[in-house]
Amino acid sequence: MSDVIELAASDGSTARIALHGAEPVSWRAGGREYLWSGDPAHWNRHAPWLFPVVGASAEGRIRAGGRDYPMAQHGFARDLPFAVAARSADAATLRLTDSDETHAHYPFAFRLDITARIRPAGLDFAVEVENPGPDALPYAVGFHPAFPWPFAGGARAAGGGYAVAFEAAEAPRVPEVGAGGLLLREERGVPLDGRVLPLDPALFTEALVFRNARSRHLRFTGPGGAAIRMAVEDFPHLAVWTKPTAPFLSLECWTGHADWAGFTGEIAERDSQRLLAPGERARHAVRLDLEGLG
Repeated sequence: MSDVIELAASDGSTARIALHGAEPVSWRAGGREYLWSGDPAHWNRHAPWLFPVVGASAEGRIRAGGRDYPMAQHGFARDLPFAVAARSADAATLRLTDSDETHAHYPFAFRLDITARIRPAGLDFAVEVENPGPDALPYAVGFHPAFPWPFAGGARAAGGGYAVAFEAAEAPRVPEVGAGGLLLREERGVPLDGRVLPLDPALFTEALVFRNARSRHLRFTGPGGAAIRMAVEDFPHLAVWTKPTAPFLSLECWTGHADWAGFTGEIAERDSQRLLAPGERARHAVRLDLEGLG
């Protein structure tokens, strides 16, 4: 079996989903690629899934039942192989379950299903988290796709006509990010004029994190009004990120976020971490649309 699943829509649009991390690695429409290439000179990922935590954990570990476990930034799902649970010409469901390997970092039973579906000018994802164990399951999940900036490739610059447009007006301030990626209680202002954030590479010393955002969709817009739109279901936190010299923009959606600096509690006490009762399932969804593109 190939380590990448190919999906195709009726209009010729395609997506490629890697079994490694269930990560989308390509999304093509109209002969153009709309996911970041993964060029390791800038960032060697495309659109990773984040689980069972989002962001950094204090001291690089979590605590459960009074015991410490090592935890990498954004968790481990993005670095593990998923199994194919179902597939068709335009869709696939990939599954990750707990194992001895995950128990060394996260002592909980879980099942994580990610379903990708390609359609004309769009790519959809459904995420289902299930708790098959006897104890409450503390988890966070996030999606971290990156898109070419500019859409057609090439150099980017301030004043180039690119922006992020939120569904609703958001507060023009975001948490500062401290050592090791931990969030600080201090905030900094961003040039968000109600709903629209003009893009300037100099903005991005760290991710711009909009905690408890009002918006349920946001649009990465280019000159002339073309856009990549991301709509989310049950992802309360949104983020916008790139590196100052990298030709991509990442729109992120999270159920949780990095630890606050100084946090010393159990993972179940982590800010924004969800608690899933034994036998329960939770569902989250993301819808990507091309507007005036492809």
